[in-house]
Amino acid sequence: MQETFVNKVAESGLITLDLETFLPKEEILVFDIKDYLFMELILKEKDFRKALQEHDWNQYKDRIVAVTCSVDAIIPVWAYMLIISYLEPFSTFVHFGNKEQCQEAYLIQQIKQLDQKAYTDQRVVVKGCGETPIPASAYFYITSMLRPVAKSIMYGEPCSTVPVFKKKAN
Repeated sequence: MQETFVNKVAESGLITLDLETFLPKEEILVFDIKDYLFMELILKEKDFRKALQEHDWNQYKDRIVAVTCSVDAIIPVWAYMLIISYLEPFSTFVHFGNKEQCQEAYLIQQIKQLDQKAYTDQRVVVKGCGETPIPASAYFYITSMLRPVAKSIMYGEPCSTVPVFKKKAN
């Protein structure tokens, strides 16, 4: 008698959602204001404006950019405004903060653009323990996006899940 193996996970109707797929595919570029400061301490307006005008902004075309200052300097608010006015026409996504903060902000933006309709009345497993560490905020926002529409939300792997939410029957 031959035994037939049944893949119960495949037949369960679970949708696995891997948050790693929302991460940027390309490297995040960093625009560090430190490089435009006198002695890496002082912003001289005339020199700063001139340096930004002469900067090759094309290198940021269709790229994700983190804008930061890696030294302890006092940067006037208008300087950040000036930088974004140059960057925005070229880049696809700009975030104020370091590379990790930029990646997290990009991830959350992608989650918030999720088509909720695809998950209506579905049983969803939000994958955990992947190759790349995913910030807790991403799990927070994906749950917020799915809860109004999903039948149930679980965390983990289809073969071993932790229940998070289950819609109550009417």
